[in-house]
Amino acid sequence: MAAGTAEAARGGGGPGQEELTALAAEAYVYGYPLVSGLSLVESCTQEGFGALAPAPFNHFSHADRPERPDAYPGFGGGDTVCSAAQLDLSGGPLRLHVPDTGGAYYVLQFVDAWTNNFAYLGSRATGTGSGDWLIVPPGWAGEEPGGVRGVIDAPTAVVSLVGRIACDGPDDLPRVRALQEQFSLTHVEPGSHRTGLPAPDTDVPERLAFFERLRVWTADFPPAAADRAYQDRFQPLGLLEEGPSPYVSAGPALVRALAEGMTQGRARVVAAGRSGAPVGGGWEMDPHLHDYNLDRFEVGTIDSTEWKIADREASYLVRAVAARQGLWGSHGYEVACAQTCQDSDGNRLHGAHSYALRFEQPPPAGAFWTLTVSGSPEPRPVGNPADRHAIGDRTPGLVRADDGTLTVHIGGERPADPAAVNWLPAPDGEFRPVLRLYTPGRAALDGSYAFPAVELRER
Repeated sequence: MAAGTAEAARGGGGPGQEELTALAAEAYVYGYPLVSGLSLVESCTQEGFGALAPAPFNHFSHADRPERPDAYPGFGGGDTVCSAAQLDLSGGPLRLHVPDTGGAYYVLQFVDAWTNNFAYLGSRATGTGSGDWLIVPPGWAGEEPGGVRGVIDAPTAVVSLVGRIACDGPDDLPRVRALQEQFSLTHVEPGSHRTGLPAPDTDVPERLAFFERLRVWTADFPPAAADRAYQDRFQPLGLLEEGPSPYVSAGPALVRALAEGMTQGRARVVAAGRSGAPVGGGWEMDPHLHDYNLDRFEVGTIDSTEWKIADREASYLVRAVAARQGLWGSHGYEVACAQTCQDSDGNRLHGAHSYALRFEQPPPAGAFWTLTVSGSPEPRPVGNPADRHAIGDRTPGLVRADDGTLTVHIGGERPADPAAVNWLPAPDGEFRPVLRLYTPGRAALDGSYAFPAVELRER
C-alpha cells in the first residue's frame, strides 16, 4: 500500500476526509464508463444481453430479429438486427471479414474499454462491399498480411464490436440472417487468449467493489496518455495500487470516503443527464452525447472539432452520462435520435388520445429513417397487441397525400383504412416518439430542418 493510501486508511496524514471524499466522487465519474462498459463485456460473454446470446471472446453473437420490448435493453430499435463480438487482442491481431451487403445499410462500431468509439465500418464509413480488416492491439509492430483493406489500431486490448444491419420487416429476415453468418473473426498469430477479464479481489467488501474493479481494469486497460496525469491524482484512493488490493483491509476513513464519494459521484452523473437540445416542433436531439473520444480516430470516424468536446475534464462527465443513458451508442454522424414527449400545445403525449405527425418534407437521412415509441418517463420500448413497433421510409404501402406529404397516426386505436398502414400504436399511458436518422443529413444536424410537431387529433 502506497504511503498516501496507507495514511488515509489509518486516518492520519495526507488528504483530509472532505478532500478524500471529493476525490472519490471525481474518480467515480471518471471511472464509471470503464466499469460499466467492461461489466457489459462480461455479461455479453457469460449471460448474453437483450436478444443476443452469450458468446466467448472473438466470436460473434447475432440476434435473430429486430429488437423488441421483451428483449430490452439492447443495442438498437425495431429497425435493425444487432450483432456483437467482444474482441480480445491479448494474443495478437484479429482478421475481420465483412460481406457484401448489396447496398443495404449496416454498421460495425468499435468501442474501446473506456467506451470511446474509435472506428466504424459500414455503409457510411467504408461502403457496402466485402473485404477484410486487420484489428491490432496497442503497440503491435508486426507485418500486415496481404489481402486486407486496412489496419485498425485498437486503443485497448479488449474491444467491443457492435453491429447493426437494416431490416425491412419479417420477410427481410432471411437476407439479414444470411449476411450475419458471413461475418467472421480469425486469429492471425498463434498465442494465448484470455477467457475472461482480469478478476477483482473477491475478498473486497461489496460496497468497495466498484473501486476494486476500477483499480484492476485501469491497470490492464490504461487510458490515453493525456488522461494519465488526471488519473494520477487518484493515488490517495488506492486506485493505482498494484498487487494485493488495498480495499481488503482499508481503514474506516478511506472506506467512508469511497462510499460517500460514490454516492456523490453517482448523483452528479444523474443530475447531468441529457435529453438533448430543442430542434423545433417540441423535439429534442443530442447528436453530441458521444463526442468524448479526443485521442484515437481510426477508419470511419470524423476527426474534427465539431465532433470533439473542447474541455477534456468536462468530457469525463459527458462520457459517464453517455455510459448511463446510452452505453455503446454511436456518434451523431452515424445515427441521430430525436424525441418528444409533448404535442403542439405543450401537453404530455398520452395513449388515451390520437395524434398525427405530418411530414411535409421527409426527415433528412442518407440511409433511412424510422419512428418508434417508447415509454415515458422511463425511456424503454413498449409492446402493443398489434405487434407494430416501427414506421419509416422503408415501411411497405405507406399512404402519402397527393402533394407527397406523409402523415403518421399515433395512438392506441387503429385508424380506419387507408390510414391504418400509417399507424404507430401507442401505450396506455404517457409515451414519447423517437425518430432515428441513420446517416443524418446536414439539415438535421445544423437545425435547418423543420421537425413537425405532434398534433392532437381529438379536440
